Amino acid sequence: MTMMMVRKSKGLSDRHIKILELLQKYQDKGYPPSIREIGEQTGVTSTSVVNYYLEQLEKWGYIERDRRISRGLRVIPEKIGEIAALFAAPAKTPIARATEFLRVPNFGQIAAGKPIDVPDAGFSYETNDEYAAVAVARDLLPKKANDLFALKVKGDSMIDAMVNDGDIVIMRPAVEARNGEMVAVWLNDREETTLKYFYSEKGHVRLQPANPNMEPIIIDNPQTVEIRGKVVMVVRQFQATM
Repeated sequence: MTMMMVRKSKGLSDRHIKILELLQKYQDKGYPPSIREIGEQTGVTSTSVVNYYLEQLEKWGYIERDRRISRGLRVIPEKIGEIAALFAAPAKTPIARATEFLRVPNFGQIAAGKPIDVPDAGFSYETNDEYAAVAVARDLLPKKANDLFALKVKGDSMIDAMVNDGDIVIMRPAVEARNGEMVAVWLNDREETTLKYFYSEKGHVRLQPANPNMEPIIIDNPQTVEIRGKVVMVVRQFQATM
């Protein structure tokens, strides 16, 4: 694999620049790389060393990270132009060879905002052309992937978790969750569903958005909250700008 030549920027080592280059390439494809993939493609054998470089880039304001989500990495939009200026020429080769793709069934929309109604308690959304399936590279998914499903995010309550309106979340079915995990839940007393961070607290459940402008949803009766799945991956949808 041929990596493009880059000009070194003050404060950034060659390794930092390679990582930024890789993150930008992956982001253009709609999903970030894993820690292991970053190491493999930049010549760093230790995941702890990769984390060290990522922590520096986060501290310097080049990237955002959400450690509660697999592949929770994003280049700061305001830094994209600056990062692009580090590269002497556009990439001529793909990041990796084409791999096997898995079609993950798309069950429709999930609210990342106020809860929205769904037809029934089983996430039985209509499966039209828009919501038929999502093709995801097999090597990006967990080894056990036969039960995964996808949901399209509606709303911006999870933007600080790098989950934006229109993104696709890949879910694994689950009925239980640890505090702090991002889950799809069914609120059976309201007949609504939503995507939030889950917290089981004394006497109630808190469904926490990742948006400072939004209030948490407090459920006084935990029995009315049914967990339906945990987020294992976010497939980002980027809007073209003129």
